[in-house]
Formats: sequence, structure tokens, C-alpha cells
Amino acid sequence: MFKNYFKIALRNIFRHKAYSAINIIGLSIGMAASIFILLWVSNEKSYDRFHEKASKIYRITADAGNDFKAAVSPAPMPPFLQQTIPAITNTVRLNDRLTTVLQSGDKKFEEKNGFFVDSSFFQVFSFPVVSGNVAQALTRPDAILLSEALAVKYFGNENAVGKVLRLNNVSDVYVSAVFKNVPANSHLQFDYLRPMLAIAASHQDLKEEKWDNFNFYGYIQLNDNFKATDASLATLTKQINDIYKSKVDDTNFKINFQLQPLTDIHLYSKLQIDLPGHGNGQYVNIFFGVAIFILIVACINFMNLATARSARRAKEVGLRKVVGAGRRQLVLQFLGESVMIAFFSLMIAILLVWLALPGFNSLAGKELAINLFDGKLITFLIGIALFTGLVAGSYPALYLSGFKPVRVLKGSIKSVGANLVLRNGLVITQFVLSIVLLVGTIVVYRQLNYIKTMNLGFDKSNLVYMPMKGEIWNKQDAYKTLLKTNPLTADYAITNDVPTNLSSGTINVRWEGKEPGKQVVIPTLQVDEGFFDVFQMQMLSGRGFSKEFKGDTSSFVINEKMAGLMGLNAATAVGKTITLWDVPGTVIGVVKDFNFKPVQTRIEPLIMNLNTWGGIAVVRIQPGKTEATLKALNDIHASLNPAFPFTYNFLDQDLDNQYKGEQRVGSLFNLFAILAIFISCLGLYGLSAYMTEQRSKEIGVRKVLGASVFNVVYLLSQKFTKLIIIAIIIAIPLSWYMISNWLNGFAYRVEIGWAVFVLASVAAVFIAWLTVSYESIKAAIANPVKSIKAE
Repeated sequence: MFKNYFKIALRNIFRHKAYSAINIIGLSIGMAASIFILLWVSNEKSYDRFHEKASKIYRITADAGNDFKAAVSPAPMPPFLQQTIPAITNTVRLNDRLTTVLQSGDKKFEEKNGFFVDSSFFQVFSFPVVSGNVAQALTRPDAILLSEALAVKYFGNENAVGKVLRLNNVSDVYVSAVFKNVPANSHLQFDYLRPMLAIAASHQDLKEEKWDNFNFYGYIQLNDNFKATDASLATLTKQINDIYKSKVDDTNFKINFQLQPLTDIHLYSKLQIDLPGHGNGQYVNIFFGVAIFILIVACINFMNLATARSARRAKEVGLRKVVGAGRRQLVLQFLGESVMIAFFSLMIAILLVWLALPGFNSLAGKELAINLFDGKLITFLIGIALFTGLVAGSYPALYLSGFKPVRVLKGSIKSVGANLVLRNGLVITQFVLSIVLLVGTIVVYRQLNYIKTMNLGFDKSNLVYMPMKGEIWNKQDAYKTLLKTNPLTADYAITNDVPTNLSSGTINVRWEGKEPGKQVVIPTLQVDEGFFDVFQMQMLSGRGFSKEFKGDTSSFVINEKMAGLMGLNAATAVGKTITLWDVPGTVIGVVKDFNFKPVQTRIEPLIMNLNTWGGIAVVRIQPGKTEATLKALNDIHASLNPAFPFTYNFLDQDLDNQYKGEQRVGSLFNLFAILAIFISCLGLYGLSAYMTEQRSKEIGVRKVLGASVFNVVYLLSQKFTKLIIIAIIIAIPLSWYMISNWLNGFAYRVEIGWAVFVLASVAAVFIAWLTVSYESIKAAIANPVKSIKAE
């Protein structure tokens, strides 16, 4: 029986090549797109789940109010919690990412991806160590642990353990262990580690056990018996907050600590002072929905074409029933055919995924792979094929198997109009989904372009910056003199940080009229006299810092938001007193608000004081002189700091990198929207071709009676146009709701005007007309005599 079904299915596939090709191509592209999306979604959800104790590890985060939520905690907190709370079996701290110059022989490189960590690091996290004693690797202050890639970079194929590296051209460190390269699906990305002992005697937070400074990433590991219910976690959080309050003297310092699950950090961490590279849980949900949309659109194509062509197989159904076939057997036959087509499509889809995966990885910034020997993956792919085949073939199977044999053999089944309501509903559903994706594509493009081009309050172009390091720290006067005397580098400023994502903030700020007990975390920035000119910022009132005023060391420049927080405006704020870190000073100027954090964050109050210690040199390059300026900067660096390699970054590139994740998501969204629309058009084309074929005699008669080509095309297109208009009416409010939710994640966003929906609607109608017009025009210009004579 099954052999017979298989033969019939193959015969039908090869007999109706065009119909089969449309179905298989549509399903193949739909499946390939869904596989790509599901691989991406699976990768995003896999972050940090490879750790053996992943479900027991939490990060301590801080909520200081005023929408200031940070990923950092005080240095002494994790070890003290372990000593005090029995449920906590282990803890580990990480200091902010390191930038270090390492040298082995003539190999010298600046490495920017390392951490200082506690000796318990490998007890909490399951990063495999390939050589060296993991228990002792972090117990010596002069140790360093390298990734496999870094070990090969400095020592080739030799065993790196026990080898010596020169650190910052000052001291030697020995390689105590080599660990496997960190997986891409880890929120912690590092190439080397140093023991926390190396800074224990010099770092103020560690040396003095400061509970009011927040400079460390703290993780706790709960014991195996701890049941992580909402109630138990709330109790544990209360214990942590009570301990903190007992350690801080300032009763006005109000802060609440929370526990963030390790496996939530990548997708659900919208915290300040966090590590870079996080994903977005909203995007994962959106793309999972898009994958389902695309599969539904592909399935609708199959169902539409199968039900439209039902009359072609009506007599076959009638004859089978006459000779004894039951409805169950017919349902199995038609479902078998659809599942077979789905599996053909799956094989083509796998081939498409394999061929296009490198390009997709480049677009998505991932390292995804499809392993056909992976049992879980094979089961998953087979599941997709079965699901698609059964869903796509279910209605046609039930519909075709329900034909009455007597009516079929008498010719009572109409070839056109049968099950018209269903087919119209399916076409409308397809285009509702396509229009929603089309609106999404337009708005995503506009929002990302708005982010890229919006006015940040300063001119970000042609700004290059170099961190002061090595011997330059002790030669700052000479460094500034060389910068000033060279015309190419004379337009420079010194700041403690570039205003792209400021992470420093304090609540130790007072001013006249401040409400008692009011706690606000206020970012700070230390800048020199040239800062406002180099960044081309607008001073609304007062002045910037100047060498002509010796008292500027105790003066402040604030932004508009800070003036507003004080209950003042730009004009009235100048001359007022602010006490920062218990040191009073006078406001000498108010600068126009500028973005110093990513645009997902609204502009916050900012206090700037005079930089007297150094940090980062920023130079504005003259147009067309980038190469010459970089050479001049390199020469200056080489003359003062020959032991350190010259490194630099462009400010505008840093800003672009902040939104690389959104740009990638936007590109993926555009790609899948185009594929969904293409699949919809493919089905519409197949349906229009079939409908045109069914009405060929009617068209011939109309032409004989004088109908023009336009009349015929209009006749064949008007039905589909009505369906598209209904789809537009449904899609507009749906797309508005969905895209509004996405835009709510941005502090600065484009407005969704009516033009977006008009453009998407016109595009949908135009695409539908273009799709239908080919077959319509071909039928309209055909010789009517042939169509009328044809049987």
C-alpha cells in the first residue's frame, strides 16, 4: 500500500512540474530561513549554559535608584557574603578588563582582553584548562594564564607553561596555565587572566576593603541544596542588603542589590558599567516569531495551491472510493505526499543552509555550524519537515478525501470557486504577515539610520584618541608640548574617558536647595582646557576651563540636565556652589546637553572638573590629513614611550561599534522579510497562473467580444487586489503595535508616521500586481482562437 502511495506521489510530482517546483522552492526557502533563525536563536539562548554549575551561579548587581542600575558591586562583598551566608558555597570577583603589553623575545603586542580574577575562578566557572595546575595557577601574584590562541601567538607549538613574559616592559610574569579558547557563547570573553593577588596591595578597594566603591564584577555560587524559588531568592537578597547596610556608615546611601542568574546575563542585562557584547531577549523573541511566520507563509502556499487544484484530482478520489478506499486511506495518501514534498524541500533547505552559512555568519557576527551527525539537530530537522508537511497537507488531505464519489463522477465539483473562502483567507493571512514584516523593515532601517546620524551634541568625526600609558605618564608635560608644537596635532584635549559610554558616577554631590536624603547617581568627567573646543561643544552660558584662571582646579562645568536637577537653568546656574566628593567648587559654565552614553539611555546630569592627572589624549584631525597626523602621533609616541607599541582608536568607529548588534539585527530582519515576501509572491504567482489557466476560455471569449489587454489584466488582478487591501487593513494596526513595542527600547527614536504604512501598503500592492501581471498579460495577449478551441 505504502509503495503504491509512494509511486503515485512521485508521479504527481513529476507530472505537474511547475506546481511541484513552486511548492518545493517555497518550502525549501521557508525551511532554510527558519533553520537559520532557529540556529541563531538557539545560539543566543545557549550563553553560559556550558558551565557545570550554571543554574547555581548568580551575579551581584546594584540598583542605586534614578534608573541607575549597574553590573558592579563592592570589592569586599562577595568573600564576606561567603563567610556569612551558609547558602553561598563559593564566590569570585573580576576587575574591569585589562590592557597590557606582553613581550616574548621580539614578539611584543598590546593585549586588551584580560581580567584580574580570584583564585576561585575555575572552581566557579567551567572553563577547561589544557595544561598547568589549575588549583595553583592563580595563587602567585606574578602568574599569568593564557588562552591556547595567545600561547601559540607568543610561544608557537612549545609548551607555554613555565615560560616567562615581559609585562608592560616593567616586570616579568610566568605562565602558570593555558586554558581552552573561551567559547563564543560566553558573556565573559578573555584571552588572559591575572591573579587578584597581583593588585591586592595596590588597589584601594581591596587594600582598604571599601564598601562604597563599585568597581568589581561579583559572582556567587549557591549550594546544591538551595532551591532557587522566588521566595528563597528574595530572602537571600534581603540578607545581602542587610549585610551591606551594616557595613556602610552613610545612612543616606540607599542602594539595593539583586541577584542576576548567570544564564540571563547575555539576553536580559540592560545594566550600566557592564561588559560589552550582550544580546537582546526581545530580538530573540522577534526572530523566533519571524521563523514561525515564514514557515506559515510557506505552508499557506502549499495549502492554497493544493486546494485550488483539487478538481484535477477529484476523479481520482471518486474512483478510489468506488473501488473501496476509505477516507482514512485517502487522508494518509495525501498527507504522505505532502510529507514527501516537505522532505524533498528539507534536503534542498539543508543544502541551501550549508552553502549560505558562511555569508549568514558574516552578516550575523556568529560562528554557527550545522552538524548533520548531531542526533539532536537531525531530530530537530526531521521534526521541522514532519511539522511542515503535516500542517501544509492537513487541510488539502481532509478536503480532497471528503469528495462524494457520485458527485465527482457526475462532474458536479466546480473547478473554480471551490473552497474560495479558505483560499482567500490564506492569501490575506500571507500578506498580513508580509506587510507586517515590510513595515518592520522600513522602521528598523529608519531607526538605525537615525541612531547613526543623530546629533550627539558634539562633532564625532575626525577624532582620534590614545590612552596615556607606560613612560608617558611620567612625561606628560613633554607629551603635551610635542602635541602643541606640531600643527597636525595641536588641536588636542586630555580627558579621563571618551564620552561614548561613561561608567563613572557618584552620589556624593551636594548643592544648595538639594532635598535631604535625595539620592541621585551623577556621572563625572575630568577634562582639560581644550576639551570643549576639540569636541566642538556649545557653551550655553559662562565659560570652559582656562589656563588664565588658576582657581579652575576647584571649578565645575555642568550640562543642562544637571542645571535642571538643581532647579536652575543655564543662565542662573553659573556662580552656584556644588560640593563634589566633599570638596566645594563653583559652577563656571553650562554646556549644551550631549550624549555621553549609548542613545538607548537618555542624557543624564553630568559634572565636569579640571583634569590634572592625565588619562586619554584626543586629537582632532584636519580634513584630508589622517595619515600624516597618525604618523606624527606615532613619532611623538616613539620618542617618549619606545617600549610600548603605538595604539589609537577613532571615536566615530567606537560609536558605530556600540550599535553593531542593532545593525546586524536590522540586516537579518531585512533579509528574512524579503524572503517572506518572496515566498508569498511565489504562492501568489502559482495561484494566479492556475486561475488564469482555468479561465482561459472565458478570456478568449471576452477578447473575441472586444475586451482589451487592460480589461483582461484588470479582470484577473482585481480579485487579488481586494484581498491585498483587506490584508493592509488588518496589518496596519498589528504592525503599529509590534513596532511600537520595539521602539520603546530606545530613549531617542523615530516617530511612526502615516507615510510608513502608506509606503508599505503601496509596496505590497505593487509587488502583488507585479506577481500576478505576468500570467495575466500572457493570457491577455494569447490568441483567443487557440484557447477557445482547446479542450
